[in-house]
Amino acid sequence: MGHSRDEKTRSHERIVAAATGLMMEGGTEAPSVADIMSSAGLTHGGFYKHFASRDELVAAAVASAMDASNEATREALEGAGDPLAAFVEWYASPAHRDDLRSGCAVAALGTDAGRGDPGLQELFQDQVERYAGLLERLLGEPGAPADRRAALAALSTLVGALYVSRAVGDEAFSAEILASARESVLSRRS
Repeated sequence: MGHSRDEKTRSHERIVAAATGLMMEGGTEAPSVADIMSSAGLTHGGFYKHFASRDELVAAAVASAMDASNEATREALEGAGDPLAAFVEWYASPAHRDDLRSGCAVAALGTDAGRGDPGLQELFQDQVERYAGLLERLLGEPGAPADRRAALAALSTLVGALYVSRAVGDEAFSAEILASARESVLSRRS
């Protein structure tokens, strides 16, 4: 008896969700197909019914992580009186630092993208462009975006601070890094 199309779609989504979470925590190289399938509650043998290769799954998981980053950004900005402050406070926060599974995919997986194939790098470039465009709007005057260089510098400050704050062992030092980034980006406002 075969699986229905709906069951196959749900299984596919579970695999992508499991891969996304595991890769956000440990990088794109860390989880094996067996680990991912087990995390999804499925058998290893069913993997190739859903994906032609592990690389195809990596791309789907990274795209899913980028979509989640975009949704988190949207939620951070929703209803904010000061959208720049809302974005910066969310992005460079201890809560975001500690949320490896659903935090920013650029900070979590950027090192992997740098060593990845061109398709993976394209996904990252698209996300960096989205963030840069957002920061151009948020840093500029209403109707007049900030210059691109200021937006890229602000983005680099935020992503770098999140990345480094996750890497240091001292929580007070980590918090200091995040606070410094928030202050630096907010001071760039036009």
